[in-house]
Amino acid sequence: MVADFPLEAARRLVRDALDEDLGPDGLDVTSMATIPAEQRGAGHVVAREAGVLAGGPVIGLVLEGVAARTGGRPPSLEVAVEDGQRIAEGEVLAVLEGPLQQVLMAERTALNLLSRLSGVATHTRRWADALAGSGCSVLDTRKTTPGMRALEKYAVRAGGGRNKRMGLFDTAMVKDNHRHAAGGVGPAFAAIRQRFPDVAIEVEVESRAEAIEALEAGSRFLMCDNMNPSLLRETVSAAREWASARGDSVEIEATGGLSLTLAADYAATGIDWMSVGGLTHSSPIIDLALDLV
Repeated sequence: MVADFPLEAARRLVRDALDEDLGPDGLDVTSMATIPAEQRGAGHVVAREAGVLAGGPVIGLVLEGVAARTGGRPPSLEVAVEDGQRIAEGEVLAVLEGPLQQVLMAERTALNLLSRLSGVATHTRRWADALAGSGCSVLDTRKTTPGMRALEKYAVRAGGGRNKRMGLFDTAMVKDNHRHAAGGVGPAFAAIRQRFPDVAIEVEVESRAEAIEALEAGSRFLMCDNMNPSLLRETVSAAREWASARGDSVEIEATGGLSLTLAADYAATGIDWMSVGGLTHSSPIIDLALDLV
């Protein structure tokens, strides 16, 4: 089981998603017209393709949300697969049993969220597998779906990845625009350290010279942007040599232009981290369905 499911963020998201789907009066006009309120039945959430599951607790939250809008008790739920586990095509992931009106009212909202989060977890697992044993781990970024960041970053963890900063508030990152506005890496780093003395500071660099400049300014966390493996290897070597000569260490992350086919080549340069925006902004969903039985 993946730790730290973002329950409150999930509740907010489910509430908003149900408001979208059921409208202000909590209606599913098709199900309410065709299925008597007392009719009961069961449904299976089924994987139409293989992947990694993430977001299982969302199903129960959606059922609770529908019940709150319609009255009565929600359908019972048995989740058969834990988040973070691989799933096979045709596998039953969860069993719902109770009022069929409620089951069908919950269907699309639950599947939308579960499919999206499982897609992120599945994509992340491919990167984690590609980097296994290399000493390098895959990180997510802030390139998330608005309103879904906590859940998408949870899905990254379910897929074997690591979370970078949650937002602009918890880690400083000096990028090219900050350097330009502040008058250089040194002034930018010093200004952050003065105002926010306890925050971690990472500096984006695009060359060996910029990496050394960032280290001299005080940074011990470098993000090497859009470097090819050859330049990255040279930069990593120079940065580690600089830090070692001072009895210090440095964390090094690569980003930009990365792909699964090149993951091993980049990992072999000696970096600690590989940040991939595509984990959250470009992961295809996993095809899941609800079948009445």
